[in-house]
This record gives sequence, structure tokens and C-alpha cells, in this order.
Amino acid sequence: MGLITQAALVQAAIDVNAMSHDQKVRLADEVYAQQPNMLASILVLPRMGVSMAQLEVSLHILLVTFQAMKRSGRTWPIISEAMQETCLQRLTARARFNDGLPDQLATKVVKQFYDEHPERYLLAFVYGYLGDHDLLSVRTDAEKFLLLAALNLVDCVAFVTPKT
Repeated sequence: MGLITQAALVQAAIDVNAMSHDQKVRLADEVYAQQPNMLASILVLPRMGVSMAQLEVSLHILLVTFQAMKRSGRTWPIISEAMQETCLQRLTARARFNDGLPDQLATKVVKQFYDEHPERYLLAFVYGYLGDHDLLSVRTDAEKFLLLAALNLVDCVAFVTPKT
């Protein structure tokens, strides 16, 4: 099981939802200081066609993820660009593998992926939040980049080893 508990994630979402704009800016400054590559992976999205409204969705995911990392009680190492690239390669390889599978088999593979994911509560939150904002259909390249960036955040958090 992951290091981010369901309770920590729920409280992180409550925390971020209750924040004023200024508090969110301060939290983003904290992300920049502690996890600059995570922030950069989101802030680059407008260059890929992501709208400001969509960027707000991905920033919210980042802030909740970071707040949950803080609430885990661990000291997280900086997620490097190399780690992000490795996780992105793994993520895109899974997507290519699933592409073209019969629906029943694809559903089974996705369920297995979720069940075995080290940070499944965070993964469920991200999928749920993207779904709530109608960003899972991947109708445009911009939506594809946003989805990949958000899911890559989850995988990067899942595959780094924080200190206790």
C-alpha cells in the first residue's frame, strides 16, 4: 500500500478546497521550493495548448498531491526530471499496450493496474477529479498532455522513496 493514506488525501483535498487564492499561491511557492520539477511539469502545459481553465484543474491536482505528500509525514526527495521521464515512458508504454485491446481485456488490465498501484488513493483522486471536469475523453492533444502530466505526477510520487 502507498504512503499517502486515504485520510491524508481526503484532508489534503479539504485543505486545498478551503484555501484562498493567496494561500494557494503560497502553497505553490512551497511546491516550487521543494518539488520544482513537479510544478514545472504543470506550468509548461499552456505551451502545449492547455487552456487556463484546464490549467487550473491540473494545478489543483498538483496542490492536493503536494499537500497529501506533506500530510504523509514523510520527507520526500526532489522528483527529478529523469524520474519524470522514466515514469512518463512507463505510462505511455502502458497506454500503448492497452490501445486496441478488446474492451473486456482492457477493463481487466486497467483494474489490475489500479489494484496494484502503490498510490491507488492518489490515482483514484486524479481520475475522479479529471472525470469531474470532463478531461478523461482526450478529445484534443491538449487534453492528452494534461492527462499525461496529471497521471505522471501520481506515478512519480509512487516511485520515489521518501524518508520516514
